[in-house]
Amino acid sequence: MHFGSGVPTVEVGEVSAGDFLLDVREDDEWEAGHVEGALHIPISEFVARYGELTEAAPQDGRVHVICRSGGRSAQVTMYLVQQGIDAVNVDGGMQVWAAAGRPVVDAKGQPGFVL
Repeated sequence: MHFGSGVPTVEVGEVSAGDFLLDVREDDEWEAGHVEGALHIPISEFVARYGELTEAAPQDGRVHVICRSGGRSAQVTMYLVQQGIDAVNVDGGMQVWAAAGRPVVDAKGQPGFVL
C-alpha cells in the first residue's frame, strides 16, 4: 500500500476475492460493468446513503473504494479515513481492473464492460 497525495492506495492486483469493495460510480457506469459482490453507492448520493456502507462493511475489515479511474474513489476514501474507517483507494479504478483481466459483470450478471 502506498500514500499518493495523502490517500491510502492499493493496486488492483492487491485486491483479493474476499475483500470488501465499494463502487462509487454512477448508475449507468455500474449497470454497464462492475465487480460482482461490490456495494454500489454513487458518489453523488454517498453522504445521504453513508449508513448503507456502515451496515454492509466488515467491522474489522478494510473498505476498498473503486471508481472508473481513481479520482472519485480517492475523494470517498479520504472521507472514510476521516471517519476512522480503514479505507483504501483502488489505483486506476475499473479501467485498470478490466485491463488486468479481472472479471466485470453487467446488471444482469453477464460479462460487462467499463463505461
